[in-house]
Amino acid sequence: MQESSISPSPLAGRHLVLGLSGGIACYKAAELCRALVKAGATVQVVMTDAAAQFITPVTLQALSGRPVYSSQWDAREGNNMAHINLSRQADAIVVAPASADFMAKLLHGGADELLSLMCLARPIERVPLILAPAMNREMYAHPATQRNIAQLRADGSHVLGVGAGEQACGEVGDGRMLEPDELLEELNAFFTPKVLAGQQVLITAGPTYEAIDPVRGITNRSSGKMGFALAQAAWRAGAQVTLVAGPVSLPTPRGVQRLDVQSAQQMQQAVQACVERATVFIASAAVADWRVDGVAEHKIKKGEGGQAPALSFVENPDILAGVAASERARSGQLYCVGFAAESHDLLAHAQAKRQRKGVPLLVGNIGPDTFGRDDNALLLVDEHGSQELARASKAQLAAQLVAIVAQRLKA
Repeated sequence: MQESSISPSPLAGRHLVLGLSGGIACYKAAELCRALVKAGATVQVVMTDAAAQFITPVTLQALSGRPVYSSQWDAREGNNMAHINLSRQADAIVVAPASADFMAKLLHGGADELLSLMCLARPIERVPLILAPAMNREMYAHPATQRNIAQLRADGSHVLGVGAGEQACGEVGDGRMLEPDELLEELNAFFTPKVLAGQQVLITAGPTYEAIDPVRGITNRSSGKMGFALAQAAWRAGAQVTLVAGPVSLPTPRGVQRLDVQSAQQMQQAVQACVERATVFIASAAVADWRVDGVAEHKIKKGEGGQAPALSFVENPDILAGVAASERARSGQLYCVGFAAESHDLLAHAQAKRQRKGVPLLVGNIGPDTFGRDDNALLLVDEHGSQELARASKAQLAAQLVAIVAQRLKA
């Protein structure tokens, strides 16, 4: 039995230049800076004079732990070439916010202050430029801005999307800079190897809820966190991801299409509607084995003497076994991964379940040790034996599992 190592955050050890051009969205850059440092990156902040009208360099220096640069004539650099030195040290230059004016300047090679100088002087082949636009909705929709964005992308810059909603001017529409957590996730994805590029991944997550009457039902303690982490990790790795989620309150991972269901039958219907397009199916949901035979139309009242109502059950569809038995799965066009939550004898139960379901890979865990928690320990079982993934955060385990699935697809 072999044990796998734990993978770090994609941003750990990265050195990023965080550039701020002028715009009210500069206040979001402060939270982004803090989040990047927390993720293990070092951050060198470079601000334009316009950015300093919205937020002070002192704030960004406190959050980054490094002096902020704003002038190409900064004498702290021995050769007085901050635009060369700072760009050569970076793993990427991230401009957030990137104003309409700043992007227009970049498009034409303008370089009249430090940040634009750095963007122009960076070694293009090894220091990517990532832009997070931020502006009024009319400015964003203007044909000139859209042409500039298209050309910047054609020139190799990575221009992110924008958010929609209420703007500082009081208008409502597209053009808001993405929120700090969205920007952080975009950067995590940018630095994640695209080992699942071109793959269509279908994932089930969370519990199912089987109604007894309009106010009662049968469910389980699954939080859905592992399945949601897998969806996030698969999207970061370049896949198109569809997530079929049972009744959980978790936020939808960025870039993921989410379908909400309640019962096992609803989950089966959603899976059947999507599985023909999938190349990978990961069944991490804790699907109820049984449902009540005949849901009461009204709330079942307490009987005299406290006598419990008599309930009869019927077996729910086996979603994983059904998909694994399909022609696409048997021919290798669809790779299936199952999950097993056990209370004891994990290896024996996982091996038996893998054989019974007919899947190439079965992921087992001890349910009471993981339900509702942010960490887990996994046991991977296939035809060759078993492999342990040591206890770690579910995000780290998801990244490891996605890498393993990618290796098997390649093989």
